Amino acid sequence: MKKLNSLCIYCGSSSGRGDAYAAAARGLAKAMVERGIRLVYGGASVGIMGIVADEVLRLGGEAVGVIPESLMRKELAHASLTELHVTPSMHARKTMMAELADGFVALPGGIGTFEEIFEVWTWAQLGFHRKPCGLLNAAGYYDALTAFLDHAAGEQFVRPEHRGMLVVESEPVALLDRFEAYAPPALPKWVERGET
Repeated sequence: MKKLNSLCIYCGSSSGRGDAYAAAARGLAKAMVERGIRLVYGGASVGIMGIVADEVLRLGGEAVGVIPESLMRKELAHASLTELHVTPSMHARKTMMAELADGFVALPGGIGTFEEIFEVWTWAQLGFHRKPCGLLNAAGYYDALTAFLDHAAGEQFVRPEHRGMLVVESEPVALLDRFEAYAPPALPKWVERGET
């Protein structure tokens, strides 16, 4: 795996119920800045999104936001980012975030966070990219989800090698260590041939 220069963080526009989620966001921000990893995220100033961006910037790192026009009009955009890209749609936003990043992490969040990490994980499974995907399982937030994914693999709806592509750690440093050591599984022949 090449060095991580930029990491896309998916996370909630809410701060959640407890302090552990904000602490995890700050911990991940610190670990990223210490390794010279630029933040790519959804561009908002609220919730866990705002917390991770604020901490990256406070520590002297770079934070790049990508926000759709509809949310820009609602005045949710962070005003102090290193860069802010405004896109015409949510689809364009997700595409740009994926292009700017060397890996993808979901912090605690809601439906949008789940959808985003599952989409890029699916893209990895299909061979559209070879970048690591993972969950920062702060305060056990993703325990039930990871148990369900293990169940899906056990029921043979998710292949073990694809389940293994989603890295899960509870500590930011451990997650980044695994990302830097990440080696994607070999692509099936039908993917290499470009068949879908």
